[in-house]
Amino acid sequence: MKHRRNKGILKTLLFFFCSLVLTGFLQAQNIVIKAGHLFNSRTGKLLNDQTIIINNGKIQEVGSNLKYKNTDTVIDLSKSWVLPGLMDCHVHLTFNFSYGNPSYEQLYTTESSSLRALRGAYVAEQFLMSGFTTVKEIGNDANYATADIVKAIKKGWIKGPTIIYAGKIIAPYAGQTSGVNIENEHLWNFEYIDADNPDEIKKAIRKNIYYGADVIKLVSGQQAGYYDLEDIKAAVDEAKKSGVKVTVHVQGGTAAENVILGGAAAIEHGFELDDNLLRLMKEKGTFLVGTDVGYDSNISWGLDSSSARAEEKKTIDRLKRAYKIGTKMAYGTDLVIDGTGLNRIQTSLKVLEIWKAAEIPPSYVLQTMTIFAAELLGVEKSRGVLEPSYWADIIALKINPLEDIEAVKNVHFVMKEGKVIKHEH
Repeated sequence: MKHRRNKGILKTLLFFFCSLVLTGFLQAQNIVIKAGHLFNSRTGKLLNDQTIIINNGKIQEVGSNLKYKNTDTVIDLSKSWVLPGLMDCHVHLTFNFSYGNPSYEQLYTTESSSLRALRGAYVAEQFLMSGFTTVKEIGNDANYATADIVKAIKKGWIKGPTIIYAGKIIAPYAGQTSGVNIENEHLWNFEYIDADNPDEIKKAIRKNIYYGADVIKLVSGQQAGYYDLEDIKAAVDEAKKSGVKVTVHVQGGTAAENVILGGAAAIEHGFELDDNLLRLMKEKGTFLVGTDVGYDSNISWGLDSSSARAEEKKTIDRLKRAYKIGTKMAYGTDLVIDGTGLNRIQTSLKVLEIWKAAEIPPSYVLQTMTIFAAELLGVEKSRGVLEPSYWADIIALKINPLEDIEAVKNVHFVMKEGKVIKHEH
């Protein structure tokens, strides 16, 4: 009996000893990043010679002269500019129009949801490898194709950013289509949900949330009419029940005023916003996701040279005015037609040329791509800054982005949630 008792005690001690050894081993497996220049997205300034200590996917400490174990994994970025992972608040992962000949109807009849999902997986990896660790997928993804992309990323089957997903776009009758004949009525329901009053809007929101949406997108003013103030309020109230925000594709005028007063989180595009509406957005805290495309993108949509240049000038003017007024802004691109010889990300990043033309400071642009975007997306407590308890979404550049914002076109290091995705020496 005494022998059995001693043997039991020995097993217990051995178990605790192994547990302590294993715990110590796991605790020792920190990742340490030595950052030569670290971008503080709260202040918009750089901190030199910083150390970031990461454990279990999250940042534990950030500072200078931090102590760490010789068993920790050290990543030397001492000659780099280190930033939080970038965010794009308006992407269409699965969507692609033909250059110079955009057609919803052709897309709906020639590409299945599965093909669209495969394209989306391909583009999602491009975003991640280019330093975008979080994106807002804003719709136009067939029959909820992006919902499966999100699942595949979470399962580790494919590489991609964290995706804030809108599901199908909710709009008045016919979505954003035009000219569909009566025999093909509702062809647009491949990507849109018709909703023409508050009750229909509420039902559409519930459907989207059921199929995986964590943000709601409405379109207003695309057809002859637009959503009334009561419609927008109904959408915001319904989405709020599930902790979800509402964003609206709208250009300006009364339709945009309804969106702002109705409590939507953001306006997408807003190319016709006047100063009064921009001031109202500032007052109400409504974000502008300006999708500030330029000349090349306008040409790809089929505009002639004169019209493309005029639209670009209008976009630059609206961007300048929004910045001067102090309207909240988050970075978004909305590119669905790849430029000649360019992939989706290279095409999207041409938007930075417009920010430069509008003379927006690079530090502010980076904030719209990190901390401001995180606030809009509702992830400001977990992403968008490099601070303790935040996910270790981290990128690095070889050129100072505060001297030229286009430095973000060349990302040589990407980490998502503590896992190294890309490291070019």
